[in-house]
Amino acid sequence: MSARLLDGPTVASAIRESVLPDVRAFTASAGRPPGLGIVLVGDNPSSEIYVRNKVKAGGESGLWVDLQRLPATASLDDLLALVDRLNASPIHDGILVQSPLPDALGKHATQRVFDAIDPAKDVDGFHPVNVGRLVQGRAHLVPCTPSGVIEMLQHYNIRIGGTRAVVIGRSEIVGKPMAMLLLQRDATVTICHSKTPDLPAVAATADILVAAIGRAGFVTPAFVRPGATVIDVGINRVTDRAVAESLYEPGAPRLADFDKRGSIVVGDVHPKVSEVAGALTPVPGGVGPLTIAMLLKNTVTAANARLRSA
Repeated sequence: MSARLLDGPTVASAIRESVLPDVRAFTASAGRPPGLGIVLVGDNPSSEIYVRNKVKAGGESGLWVDLQRLPATASLDDLLALVDRLNASPIHDGILVQSPLPDALGKHATQRVFDAIDPAKDVDGFHPVNVGRLVQGRAHLVPCTPSGVIEMLQHYNIRIGGTRAVVIGRSEIVGKPMAMLLLQRDATVTICHSKTPDLPAVAATADILVAAIGRAGFVTPAFVRPGATVIDVGINRVTDRAVAESLYEPGAPRLADFDKRGSIVVGDVHPKVSEVAGALTPVPGGVGPLTIAMLLKNTVTAANARLRSA
């Protein structure tokens, strides 16, 4: 058996198409397009790529995207002051601060920044107010990656209600909100992590298995019940050829990609899972594009809410 691949770009394109009428309507009513402020601190190469993709996608969807850069030498106070200015801005409807932040800002910098963003402009859905609303099932702005996964499952008519779902990973960004969204759609949900006893056996009970731990190829066929839907949220850059060889057979195209580029991006799910799963999101080309599409959708949602309350 070979798993059906769930194509992220196709679903992301449908989401972005669905947002276009709302963008046009908002622009006509407000006299300006919805505005998204993106803050990038430092020069992390991966963050540069992610931000470039967000700016491009936003512009193509009719949004005004304002990229604000701070040097790696910026202090946390500098960053918080910029967030305050964006909070007060009448033309920025959404605010996103790209993570990870430089280590020099301190251990708790990310949470302090999330806490400082106006909940009404928090298009990442990470502010404590929005997290609380999510837990209560009345979220206005939902974290982009988990909500994108739900869109993926719905697009491919994969049943959620009445299923067993296992989420591997308990992060505030993916694992916990993912579990909440599945629970609210009537799945029976288990959250697993590094301390879970007999993790493969627990994972193998799932009809829907979500891997979000940041470890290349960690989820092997032993974790997967035959026919299960497997959602791979992991984005891991592999720079060691021995690691790449542990994931792919000799002569595999991905090894050729490694030799050409010196690295490849892989997920948390081992490629051999495709021989067991019923459906699987690839990496790249799976969940990643959905995160950006949901960011755009959240920005339009925030813009419309601000317009109604003006």
